[in-house]
Amino acid sequence: MGTIKNHVQLIGNVGVEPTITNLESGKKVARFSLATNEYYKGGKGEKQTDTNWHTVVAWGKTAEIVEKYVAKGKEVGVAGKLKSRSYTTDDNEQRYVTEVVADEILLLGNNN
Repeated sequence: MGTIKNHVQLIGNVGVEPTITNLESGKKVARFSLATNEYYKGGKGEKQTDTNWHTVVAWGKTAEIVEKYVAKGKEVGVAGKLKSRSYTTDDNEQRYVTEVVADEILLLGNNN
């Protein structure tokens, strides 16, 4: 376990069409939201769904794969690390963001 430091794996559905940005350096970055669902039974035995939303960021070759093959509704697997950052809005409010920086994208069979 000593080698596992900051690693996350998620399987979910893409919530919006990925946004692709070409940087001045020539590098490409892709961003999209990913919904993961957990299912459980409520107090009366009814099926309940708990959906969590994650922001995924991919760089370079991984961003190119996202650009070519990932679309809204597509089921994908993501492996990467968590990255937290903060920024100040125009209204001078401090905001905090945690994103999944994807090292790998696995295209799964669900083409919703």
